[in-house]
Amino acid sequence: MNIEIIAVGKLKESYLVDGIKEYSKRLSAFCNLNIYESKEITQYDILKNMTLEGELIMKKIKDDDFVVTLEIEGTPLSSLDFSNFLSQKKTYGISNLTFIIGGSNGLSQEIKQRSNYHLSFGKITYPHQLMRLILLEQIYRAFMIAANRDYHK
Repeated sequence: MNIEIIAVGKLKESYLVDGIKEYSKRLSAFCNLNIYESKEITQYDILKNMTLEGELIMKKIKDDDFVVTLEIEGTPLSSLDFSNFLSQKKTYGISNLTFIIGGSNGLSQEIKQRSNYHLSFGKITYPHQLMRLILLEQIYRAFMIAANRDYHK
């Protein structure tokens, strides 16, 4: 399975970079992982910034990608349900799974409409840079659950 993460903004904090490197290394046993950083735009009004960020994200999405957007309004899943979600995608031949993390203003309507699944990590707002690490940890946890390994307790 190929997993891509498209995230708005560049990581600067070394602790986040280190954590992402660690989980990327762990995930290499389960999937091909690519993380793309898309430019965060802050020079116009919020709606225009989101629209321009959305246009940049759309250029990275392939036609056959199953797109999962991270949205507060999305569907919350437990770790077990998320593991089942990933397993089902793999079982039914979804080979390219793309997760999208928006910038500080969220995602454009164009990206939300392109999404095949709207996922929520709860009603709490996380910094979008931190969300990358949280998502990677949850993907790793999901694979460990599916492999019936001891990571998840």
